[in-house]
Amino acid sequence: MHDPMRYIDPKVEAAMKRIDRANFVPEILRGEAHSDHPLPIGYGQTISQPRLVAFMTDLLEVGEGSRVLEIGTGSGFQTALLLELGCEVFSVEIFRELAESAERRLNDLGYTGFQIRVGDGSKGWSEEAPFDAVIFTCAIKEFPKDILDQMKVGARTVFPLEVGMKTQNLMKAKKNKRGELDSEFATSVLFVPLLKSRDEE
Repeated sequence: MHDPMRYIDPKVEAAMKRIDRANFVPEILRGEAHSDHPLPIGYGQTISQPRLVAFMTDLLEVGEGSRVLEIGTGSGFQTALLLELGCEVFSVEIFRELAESAERRLNDLGYTGFQIRVGDGSKGWSEEAPFDAVIFTCAIKEFPKDILDQMKVGARTVFPLEVGMKTQNLMKAKKNKRGELDSEFATSVLFVPLLKSRDEE
């Protein structure tokens, strides 16, 4: 069976090698940090397998100076990879505890060029729009219009799309001149769902 994840841009692969995943998992799971499978990070959330993180980032086609909106900060692992590639990252996380710990972690590791806010990811980050790219680290049932409006024409996005009870398609898309998404299927995935409502105080 053809594995699309085998063909990763060398720049993405090199950036992945500069990140120690052990810094982004709970201490009790650090012995498993370098295995290629998801791990729990608390609050019902997970850190994705490294190979999938690299694949999604490769699909996003970002580089130095790209302004990226990330929906679902989690532990900050995906954020770190985008920063390693020279992106400016605006990340939204619904769990305050995860957002604050990710911010501390990234700061402690010496990263700059990112902002993290606590909030409903489906609303995006209008104050920092427009974006060159948007990446979702959680599954959605439909693409949020608020976020589509915050994307530049030609902006790229990668997102897990729920298509059944336990079926999700990883989609790659680009915003066209009509303000719509031209989408294509990349692979099958399984992500935690986007949570849209939570006390942000």
